[in-house]
Amino acid sequence: MKHQKIIHVDMDAFFASVEQHDNPKLKGKPVIIGGLFGRGVVSTCSYEARKYGVHSAMPMYMAKNLCPQGIFMPVRFERYREVSKNIFSILYEVTDIIEPLSIDEAYLDVSNIDKDPEDIAKEIKEKVKTTTGLTISAGVSYNKFLAKIASDWNKPDGLMVITEDMIPDILRPLPVSKVYGIGEKSAEKLKKIGIEKVDDLLKLSEEELKNIFGKYGKEIFERIRGIDERPVQVYRETKSIGKETTLKKDTNDINLLLNYIKEFSKTISSELKEEKLYCRTVTVKIKTASFMTHTRSKTLNEYIDSFKDIYNVAFFILKEMKLYEPIRLIGLSVSNLSLNKVKQLSLFDEDIMKNIKIDKIASEINKKLGGYFIKKGSEI
Repeated sequence: MKHQKIIHVDMDAFFASVEQHDNPKLKGKPVIIGGLFGRGVVSTCSYEARKYGVHSAMPMYMAKNLCPQGIFMPVRFERYREVSKNIFSILYEVTDIIEPLSIDEAYLDVSNIDKDPEDIAKEIKEKVKTTTGLTISAGVSYNKFLAKIASDWNKPDGLMVITEDMIPDILRPLPVSKVYGIGEKSAEKLKKIGIEKVDDLLKLSEEELKNIFGKYGKEIFERIRGIDERPVQVYRETKSIGKETTLKKDTNDINLLLNYIKEFSKTISSELKEEKLYCRTVTVKIKTASFMTHTRSKTLNEYIDSFKDIYNVAFFILKEMKLYEPIRLIGLSVSNLSLNKVKQLSLFDEDIMKNIKIDKIASEINKKLGGYFIKKGSEI
């Protein structure tokens, strides 16, 4: 079994903690961040709010019912990104072998550092606290699964080390949802057959777990016994970048929808530039009042990253979509991403062929199209 030295770090109630740091009057109070109107949802909330049963992804109206005295605030992505950059710069001072999972969470492989990983985790926590004023929880173990379990063990501001001799006993009382690979729906199905704790899973054979989880049964069998061979992936390829929102009220007002598209285009352009990426495919997504989802895409001949270019393409797509009934959700995303702004050349691209003598490329056209059909010496 491959043993590594892995640290998993996770900011504590990140968005809410940033707000409490920026405004000390909010400290110790139930702060709830998310969409404030209509069908908005909770992005995150402070630990004070969690005591009332509020949690991320909960509809905002439900959060208000559970915690009417809560302080409800909108999301400030730019500010959170700024703080996140500061935190990740601290992590990269430790090692380059980092797998970011989100704006506030990452794995670090410190196997090649001649130092106790627990001491490294303590130094990270101290530096994050000194630099940003925020707390971060850390988990240390010999693989990714256990490191993540450890970081969540005694939040907030926690530090936990899980060693091989603690397995599997330390896992036995945990709910099955803590096991990587078992989602909410799977956990519900397991509960119906009397399996709620990891201890219940440990009583099942590998074959029985395969019958329940299919090909993932083997991985779950190994994980709950402390086996996880997944490496820390230094480069996680970004497949797409997007934004969407559920509207406060269903609408077929094209101008209102275009306003959302414009704001999304600005945000997406900012993210592309931040990651030094360019996109070639733009996709508009709508969900109707009857919950039917429609998407339309356009793939360009060249890569773009500017707000104006993204918006112009999205504007064209939305104008072409047939809106037969009111819209409840509007979204915009870009894909076909590249680190290089490479233009995909078309044989008859006007920008490329303008003022170029055909006799210089006629032989290439013949090869591609099998016939010399353009008069030699003519210009385009």
